[in-house]
Amino acid sequence: MDPVELDTDGKILVPDHVLEAVRTLIHWTGEDTSREGLRDTPRRVARAWKEYCQGYDEDPSVHLSRTFDEVGGYDEIVLLRDIPFQSHCEHHMAPITGKASIAYLPRNRVVGISKLARVLHGFARRLQVQERLTAEVAQCIWEHLQPQGVAVVIDAQHGCMTGRGVRTPGVGMVTSRMLGCFLDDQRSRKEVLSLMGY
Repeated sequence: MDPVELDTDGKILVPDHVLEAVRTLIHWTGEDTSREGLRDTPRRVARAWKEYCQGYDEDPSVHLSRTFDEVGGYDEIVLLRDIPFQSHCEHHMAPITGKASIAYLPRNRVVGISKLARVLHGFARRLQVQERLTAEVAQCIWEHLQPQGVAVVIDAQHGCMTGRGVRTPGVGMVTSRMLGCFLDDQRSRKEVLSLMGY
């Protein structure tokens, strides 16, 4: 990715070749890029995409580096449910919007709950497929928290299906990744899915 430079107002400075690429796409649709309403669109689109894809500029595992050992003997499931997120599919660059539920069974340390959402957003703010997003979030938590188990379930709608092609709105896609005890022990798996509402 191009390095981010800021203009004097603190806004992202967009390279000319990026502006020209957006203008080319707009022109290709049949629009007049010199029209008043479209004159500043290439710059706005470029800045928006830099924001949509800011996950490339971070390592989501950093959010799991600070953990807590003093949990009063708590040794049950930790679950953050229905975390809203937005991503973009790598096939059509169309929006993916949905909710994720992330759970883990701690071994001897926990992490601040907002960090689970930050891990999700770090991976979601990249061009994605939902299956990989689900796996990346689970694997990151598994490797860096080393819990007894991790469960991630994502339920999302895909703009590439609702706004083009088959044009079928209202359809949700559900993916899951289970690791550790949630994969190996059916009772633990059932419990975490029930807590998630599945």
